[in-house]
Amino acid sequence: MVNETIGRVSKGTKMDQVYLPKLREGLELGEYVVITSLNNQLTKLKKEKPFLYHIKEIESLKLQIIDKIFSIINKSVKDYNNIIITGSFLEKGFYFNDIDLLIITDEKINEDQIKKDIWGKLGLNGDFLVLDNKSLIHGLNSDPLYSMMLSKCISKKRLIYKIKKEVNYKLLDLHLLKSKTLLDSFEILSGKEKYYLTRNLISIKLFLENKKLSNEIVNHEIEKELKVSVNNIKENIIQSKEFIKNYKIIYNLLFEKIMDG
Repeated sequence: MVNETIGRVSKGTKMDQVYLPKLREGLELGEYVVITSLNNQLTKLKKEKPFLYHIKEIESLKLQIIDKIFSIINKSVKDYNNIIITGSFLEKGFYFNDIDLLIITDEKINEDQIKKDIWGKLGLNGDFLVLDNKSLIHGLNSDPLYSMMLSKCISKKRLIYKIKKEVNYKLLDLHLLKSKTLLDSFEILSGKEKYYLTRNLISIKLFLENKKLSNEIVNHEIEKELKVSVNNIKENIIQSKEFIKNYKIIYNLLFEKIMDG
């Protein structure tokens, strides 16, 4: 049986000493004891909690996975500003295919090795985006996709960014061009692909309207503007004629606005 009690190191005349209460269980006179720092023990017990943004609840298993991913990256990357996890992994349930990771660092890192470590220890694929802090801030200022990524995320360190919106019309034109794929190849696209392209389109629309971006806001706008549920898009069970008509109206309006810009 191990008995523990707490005492404090006090200054003595010839030797420093630890006083123990006389009324104690175990630790009889003459017994040998080991003295260790309580502060060290508390440091070991205290676990660093990740920062959750716009996440009401998440499964405990996912938090354990995140903790292990942070640990793997921590061993591989000596100096980083932050590690951020985003994407479908944070949605309720276990329907994700991989884990979307942002590593904010100026250091050149071995992404392949980190991917191997994550796969070897967790059996999961890691989808990486490595950025320096300046590039991340620039992306948040000018690119709606960055705002979408960080609208719902878990980070190792606290996110503190001052966002000053900058409209980069050339960049938005490139993003809008992606969404044109839906109009050109509607019949052969999967539901997941249609949703991604639709979400991209509506994100650009909201960004130009100077509105906040998040999955919930974008999904609500999709259903409002395109008059179809997000689940039906994902399941690929939508009326193509009506959907394409509404989609094309939004696309053309955005195209004109970007060209004017």
